[in-house]
Amino acid sequence: MDKNQLIELCRYDKDGISTNPFKDYPDMVVMRHKSNNKWFALIFELENELMINLKCNPVEASILRDEYPYVKPAWHMNKVHWNTVLVNKADREVLQGMIKVSFKLTKSRKAN
Repeated sequence: MDKNQLIELCRYDKDGISTNPFKDYPDMVVMRHKSNNKWFALIFELENELMINLKCNPVEASILRDEYPYVKPAWHMNKVHWNTVLVNKADREVLQGMIKVSFKLTKSRKAN
């Protein structure tokens, strides 16, 4: 999967938009909600590996790290609430599920 395909995977809901807020890192993509501007994913490359940071329940975050070798503590974010997923090593269904969880955790309470 390439970065554009990953961005499209994150846009499964009309509330999800992609932004490039970092002038010094134009290749980093922040996926956020249109409705509340909260991040639900950070897409980036590190050491030639496509990665995505996703929000997660702290207990589930730890379980996912133990269960899947492609899930790591979040790069450059809160490691209790966020995981980094090595995209091209991940099972697609697991990745999609993690994206949806992150999206729901950051969604506006009014939008529920």
